[in-house]
Amino acid sequence: MEPPETNTQSFIVKLWLEEIDEDVGRITWRGHITHVSSGERRYLKDLDGIADFIAPYLERMGARLGRRWRVRQWLDGWRLSRMRKG
Repeated sequence: MEPPETNTQSFIVKLWLEEIDEDVGRITWRGHITHVSSGERRYLKDLDGIADFIAPYLERMGARLGRRWRVRQWLDGWRLSRMRKG
């Protein structure tokens, strides 16, 4: 049996509330997430960025992400390819 740390990924997430627009009921979150062992960091524009950052690490560990996640990845790739063409 492998030691638990070989199957563990650690992240530090720092979030702050940047703006509250009470007129339209919108809240803007900002922050960053850091992968502890590699030091890789990504700045966040929304809370969805947390899952976007963590997912590749989980996939490398053998996690199978659900259909919703795969569709979202496909849409993100499609949008990116359209922006490059346009």
